[in-house]
Amino acid sequence: MRLLHTMLRVGDLDKSIAFYTEVLGMTLLRRKDYPDGQFTLAFVGYGNEAENSVLELTHNWGVDRYELGTGYGHIALEVEDVYKACEDIRSRGGKITREPGPMLHGSSILAFVEDPDGYKVELLSPKRAD
Repeated sequence: MRLLHTMLRVGDLDKSIAFYTEVLGMTLLRRKDYPDGQFTLAFVGYGNEAENSVLELTHNWGVDRYELGTGYGHIALEVEDVYKACEDIRSRGGKITREPGPMLHGSSILAFVEDPDGYKVELLSPKRAD
């Protein structure tokens, strides 16, 4: 078994695709409309679906906003330099919601950004051998 994708419902598909591709540097892998079901699926990620887990962005036509609820946590991305990644994301119009720095009660360097629908994305430095 392997993890294929995580699905997020989005209110504005083009805005979400722009965030994940232009701000976070993912690639739009595929996009398809389903007129009979009145929804569109777009898959984005850092590599092909045969070898990588990706995000499925689902846009239900006529729905422009969702309540995120209290069960959702975040998506986590490993980045080489959290501080530099935040600078780059900010310069591309991304919203940093937790500035980079050490984790409370730990040593990992992390930060959080928010996508156009309010989903949190954690940026983590690579794990280092102690």
